[in-house]
Amino acid sequence: MKKRNTIIYLAILAAGFAACEPEFENELSNADFSAGEADFSTYVAIGNSLTAGYMDGTMSRIGQTYSFPNILAQQFKVVGGGNFTQPSYAEDVNNLGGINGLPGFPTRLILDASVSKPEPIAGTSTVTLTAQQSAFNNMGVPGAKSFHFLAAGYGNAAGLAAGMANPYYVRMATSATSTVLGDALSLNPTFFTDWVGDMDVLAYATSGGVGVDRTGNMNPATYGSNDITDPTVFANVYSTIVNGLTAGGAKGVVCTIPNVTSIPYFTTVPYNPVALDAATATALNAGFAQYNGGLQVARAANLISAEEVTRRTINFAAGNNAVTIVDESLTNLSALGLPSYRQATASDLIVLPASSFIGTRVNDNAQMINGVSVPLADQWVLIPSEITLINNATTNFNNSIKSIAAAKNLAVADMNAILNTLVSGLRTDDGQIYTANYFSVSTVNTVLFSLDGVHPNARGYALVANEIIKVINEHYKAKLPAVTAGYYPGATVLPTN
Repeated sequence: MKKRNTIIYLAILAAGFAACEPEFENELSNADFSAGEADFSTYVAIGNSLTAGYMDGTMSRIGQTYSFPNILAQQFKVVGGGNFTQPSYAEDVNNLGGINGLPGFPTRLILDASVSKPEPIAGTSTVTLTAQQSAFNNMGVPGAKSFHFLAAGYGNAAGLAAGMANPYYVRMATSATSTVLGDALSLNPTFFTDWVGDMDVLAYATSGGVGVDRTGNMNPATYGSNDITDPTVFANVYSTIVNGLTAGGAKGVVCTIPNVTSIPYFTTVPYNPVALDAATATALNAGFAQYNGGLQVARAANLISAEEVTRRTINFAAGNNAVTIVDESLTNLSALGLPSYRQATASDLIVLPASSFIGTRVNDNAQMINGVSVPLADQWVLIPSEITLINNATTNFNNSIKSIAAAKNLAVADMNAILNTLVSGLRTDDGQIYTANYFSVSTVNTVLFSLDGVHPNARGYALVANEIIKVINEHYKAKLPAVTAGYYPGATVLPTN
């Protein structure tokens, strides 16, 4: 496996896809272009990390430059678009990203060819929490859920320790009591993009389903950071946001929420990555003999079905094997001393960080191998029941987004449908086919996701901008110049970190 990965990353290094300063195409004024029914003089973007330009696991100066709103603003200028501002990352002098002094906010990921894997770039972040106290045209706040856009004090640094504030909004907020929506509206937008809502379900998904589905709970103040937002709460908040943005007559585009099955964070790690020889498989099976025997006892006592016995039985063989996991949806047999273990199937989704965890030893004990003799805990895998919750929430949220947009005659960029096409390949207008598989040598030139497996890279944000341009041109009878994803850089590759 390590040899194969080395080849992959050396191939990427040879391709030379290092991040560079943007070269926006179509920087021109042409009488053939027009704004149509839209007014781009004051464009405001509202959303979370996907709007802010988050990529490679962090916010950085270079990443923000490639935010899709910034790309759009360049095209809007051709037809009368005004100045477009973003929170300053000038202090990020080395493009490391992160936030200095805050755990959980690492520097950006790069591909280190010497160790054949993505890892945080070496160095100490120079990004601080210094408040800029200004409303910006890009009001993308990484990590914000829908209801956070209405929460007074979400940018108050005093609330960080209690989880009541967001460090990215702390850097932006006009005051300690301002709201994200209020700051956005203070600019009196004439046109907007609204990509709010993915964190209302994505946080649950990326946590491996550790959170709670809050359907029926109308009080977001009681939600945990990884919980799924109640669909009625979401719809009410989303209506408030859209009503505010359109109150002055502004037109805009709303974006749907991508389903997690379309992003590499959940599709890169196979369910069966454990390669074993026959002798090792036999030894592992001996270690699970008591557990498998206990399942038969439970069946004899009519505590579980024959089907569940089959599903829970652990059996390794020579070749590639499924990882072992904890599945809390299984029948509780703790009274018999039996944990809820089984081997993964193709219906489970293993999260991307598990790729560096599976196969490691617990306390250097050769008999305690994570994902093999030690089953993966909940945070490493999405089981079918959790995937169902995610799918239901995504569908409910997207239905609300489309319905609210229709009532206001707003354009809709269906990013859920667009990103789903990346699974099989998305052909752009220039004939290039892009995919979501960023670990394949054959597709390294055409990958649209950054190294965190969730957020687009510069090319991905260019594609998002272009899809929004298409719906603007169609819905508002505009003639905006397109952008070409291939003109934008891919991953940053270093020979050593």
